[in-house]
Amino acid sequence: MKAGAAGGGAGTTVGKRQKRMPRAVREQQMLDAAVRIFGQRGYRAASMDEIAEVAGVSKPLVYLYLNSKEELFTACIRREAAALVAAVRDGVSGGGPADRQLWAGLRAFFTHTAERPDAWVVLHHQARTQGEPFAAEVTVMREEIVAFVTSLIAEAAREAHRKPELAEREVAGLAQALVGAAESLAGWANGDASVSAKEAAATLMNFAWAGLGELMEGRRWVP
Repeated sequence: MKAGAAGGGAGTTVGKRQKRMPRAVREQQMLDAAVRIFGQRGYRAASMDEIAEVAGVSKPLVYLYLNSKEELFTACIRREAAALVAAVRDGVSGGGPADRQLWAGLRAFFTHTAERPDAWVVLHHQARTQGEPFAAEVTVMREEIVAFVTSLIAEAAREAHRKPELAEREVAGLAQALVGAAESLAGWANGDASVSAKEAAATLMNFAWAGLGELMEGRRWVP
């Protein structure tokens, strides 16, 4: 009798045991929860207890995977920065004339930031205001995007100008200005539900391309 009872108890325990989730999947689940809480609460106010609750895991498990709140926040920044850069690059992967590539990149940027508003808050606001090393992580992402936009503007100059070196002297500054404008406009668009990603992209495209077109034609504004 005792043996039979013991066997039944073991069978019940095995039946109730949940299947182990792969570490990589569980970690992404934690990062999803962390991005949501960091984006909505802010880095300082966010608690590991709430992140664990939203992720559906215990707080000790979060610490086991990601060691500390600082490392969890850094992991969120790195993941979301890589996702944004990849989205912009993928948006331009179809090729075509320089203006169409720039338009595709802007649409991809604004679509991604609109679809992931908490991630954009983490990247654009939280990471930049919490000091090092968080701000440095965002700087790496921004430099990569600026370099990519620089290549697009340089290509536009080569298409439009017989002496591309004349236009390329200003390419780096134009790329910085365009990326800065896109960052500010994303914050505005995400704060107004009536503004679509396409509308935000078109607003910046019209503003930027009108000026770029004049410059490519050699018509410069002179103070």
